[in-house]
Amino acid sequence: MCRLFGLHAGADPVTASFWLLDAPDSLRRQSHRNPDGAGIGVFTADGTPVLDKQPIAGYEDAEFAREARTARSRTFVAHVRYASVGAHTVANTHPFTLDGRIFAHNGTLTGIDALDRRLAELGASGTVLGDTDSERMFALITAETRRHGGSVADGIAAAIGWIADHLGVFSVNFVLGTPDELWALRYPANHELYVLDRTATSPAPARPLAVASPRIRAHVPDLTAQPAVVVATEPMDGETGWRLMNSGELLHVSRDLTITTSRPFPHAPAHLLTLADLDPTAAASQAPSAQTTTGLAR
Repeated sequence: MCRLFGLHAGADPVTASFWLLDAPDSLRRQSHRNPDGAGIGVFTADGTPVLDKQPIAGYEDAEFAREARTARSRTFVAHVRYASVGAHTVANTHPFTLDGRIFAHNGTLTGIDALDRRLAELGASGTVLGDTDSERMFALITAETRRHGGSVADGIAAAIGWIADHLGVFSVNFVLGTPDELWALRYPANHELYVLDRTATSPAPARPLAVASPRIRAHVPDLTAQPAVVVATEPMDGETGWRLMNSGELLHVSRDLTITTSRPFPHAPAHLLTLADLDPTAAASQAPSAQTTTGLAR
């Protein structure tokens, strides 16, 4: 199962360090599936998206993700990939960027030919560089956002609504970042997604943000007294107060860290998939056994 991580620090940029493969035995345990890629997306001071990512084809490549990746931004999106569709290439490695936004996805879809036809109808085929369903879903969100006058909320509602009506859906959980905003969706309930509202503590915690899971670890000394909002695939050690998002919940974090939630998808996907409906590669990438459940290294 892919790992998602999103962090929004509000109006002021912060320096954060990430380790994307934290568990020391994560690539050696034969009982667990090895990751296929890892990456981080951030924004420069002028709002330009920057991606630092690499596919993982073996232990040597994983050293990229074991070393600390440090960047300064207001919004961060990190991802560890377990491939269900697409080869081990940079083009297929999350996160992706389009129209100044950064996107990462956890889940899988079927009926990609229909999605390609929809992208062609919207004139968005040329925005897809790789083979994944994830990048195609982001291209559809981007195309619908353009059609809705730049409204990301309306673009997400239109794109995911179309996907829910026309494609086989196991999960479309995602994190989408802009220089000033963070969006996250959990839909449907097959995969979990959690939010940590560090703005809810008053006064703010007098300690840095330092969170860790078996796959992703983040340390943000600048967030000692400054609030922030974090979204992650699983509750991470180092902080309490994680809340499981509801199925169908779309979360938005604004520049001033105001959190709003909506439920734009009142029904389940028309073609809701289970693991039994997926081919063996996709099922292996989505099963809970694709994650390591051992204790943390640090």
